[in-house]
Amino acid sequence: MAHADDYKNRSYGEIPVGTGFKPGIVVVDFQIGFTDAQYPLGGAPLVMRALENTAKLLKVARACGVPVANCNTAYMNEREMPYWKITAVRETFRRDHPSVAFDERIYDPDYDLTVCKKGPSIFFGTDVSDYFTKERVDTVIVTGCNTSGCIRASSIDSFSHRYRTLVPEDCVGDIEEQPHRDNLRDLGRRYVDVVDLQTTLDYIQSWHQSQTRKAS
Repeated sequence: MAHADDYKNRSYGEIPVGTGFKPGIVVVDFQIGFTDAQYPLGGAPLVMRALENTAKLLKVARACGVPVANCNTAYMNEREMPYWKITAVRETFRRDHPSVAFDERIYDPDYDLTVCKKGPSIFFGTDVSDYFTKERVDTVIVTGCNTSGCIRASSIDSFSHRYRTLVPEDCVGDIEEQPHRDNLRDLGRRYVDVVDLQTTLDYIQSWHQSQTRKAS
């Protein structure tokens, strides 16, 4: 019989990811379809909490010069879509539908790299990794929704691209709390450091101060 501490006993989660030389932030799917309750997938409390906290994070990050990649999910028609099992995605995530617009609380079109992704990960089939390579980013902070889907996929792709990866728990959200907690626990055992907004802000501000000292 498995025990609650079996993962720990087998060394899972023993080594922290830590931070590197430069942070970058990915903002995954904070589009109106997830943040406006008039739409079938919109307005989940954990997602709205994550939206508010990510807006705070991005205000500081942009002021400090941290690269930001922001994405939505949209398709020209159902033929272009993968085989989504979610009716609301198939019916509303069309490029001419108002639900695919970026929520203005987290979006700065004059600052952010903007991509439209077609699968769960912000890295899959986009130029986000190329942008971060050009910007010399080695530490990726993952924000957005949903934790059990696109956040998990983006975090694993970030890990696979060899980035140090941080996921602030209060800057990501899901429809239900249990999958949110379960997926963060599993990601934290294997691939990422699960942190919080304040820890992430402290890291960004410390990084910015170190860059300022080097430049002076």
